[in-house]
Amino acid sequence: MNLNIHGHHLEITPALRSYVLDKLTRIRRHFDHVIDIDVVLSVEKLQQKAEITLRVRGSSLHAESIEPDLYASIDVMMDKLDRQVLRHKDRLKNHAHTALKHHSAAGPQ
Repeated sequence: MNLNIHGHHLEITPALRSYVLDKLTRIRRHFDHVIDIDVVLSVEKLQQKAEITLRVRGSSLHAESIEPDLYASIDVMMDKLDRQVLRHKDRLKNHAHTALKHHSAAGPQ
């Protein structure tokens, strides 16, 4: 898994890096087939923006959040991404099913 944390008009401090890594453990606990993670933290005037792109096999998930506080923005972004990961995982599980042509016409006896 590749992890890139970038700052736009912002220096990534060790505290910010460890906070993002700590929040990503929840994502990895739900879904561990992650290929690549890109995190961009930026400051635009009085708004703190956090963006994340998570690449998994077959698709990529993206979440972003804008809040007055950067740590709150990271929290909201991770909550959005967690919901997306759970939905993606559910779609993968529900995709495997037996076709109707393999069911018997008489039903169970």
